[in-house]
Amino acid sequence: MSHTVHPYSHRLGIIRDWKSRWFSMDKKYKEFLRADILVREFLDKKLRGMYVAGVELERSQKTYRIVIKTSRPGMIIGKVGEGATKLKTGIVKLLNKEKVPMTQELKLDIEEVRSPESNSAIVCQMVAEGLEKRMPFRRVMKQTIEKVMANRDVKGVKIYLGGRLGGADMARSEELKRGRIPLQTFRADIDFARDKAHMTYGDIGIKVWVYKGDVFDKDKK
Repeated sequence: MSHTVHPYSHRLGIIRDWKSRWFSMDKKYKEFLRADILVREFLDKKLRGMYVAGVELERSQKTYRIVIKTSRPGMIIGKVGEGATKLKTGIVKLLNKEKVPMTQELKLDIEEVRSPESNSAIVCQMVAEGLEKRMPFRRVMKQTIEKVMANRDVKGVKIYLGGRLGGADMARSEELKRGRIPLQTFRADIDFARDKAHMTYGDIGIKVWVYKGDVFDKDKK
């Protein structure tokens, strides 16, 4: 029997890197892990709808760096950087409230994602936005796939929806695919993300796979 593996973890150490990178441990694994989970949950709630592609965390001996990748950096940074300052204050407050020891200096970096339509996390949020606006789910899937496939670097895309589609009493699932999605090829650059559309009659689960071609050693260098 084949096993369904997460496309990101399947490629760790081959073409993918860890989303949390720690350069010093100091026997505080439990506290560091808890802090990372709390920060990710806080940012997921706070930055919903701001097209965040991902959050990367880096720890060194002196600094704790949070990198937010988004296609709308202006919305997060705000006027004269007040949005970023508020976000940083919110993270510090949360860690103090949860009694997580902060020995390092906190740094917040916001990076812009150049082509949002080829990023699976942003595509997920686009689909969720359409569903929450009560648009027909098939139209949302079709339009999104056309937008994604319009990008030159995208070779294939698949969107899966599961839940009470169209407000039906019984949950079902639908999926739409264009191009290739070679899940078992390690060098295949497959971007995968999951999200939920919060509807009045329950949540609809969204999964997106985006295939951007193969990555060879010469490309990595």
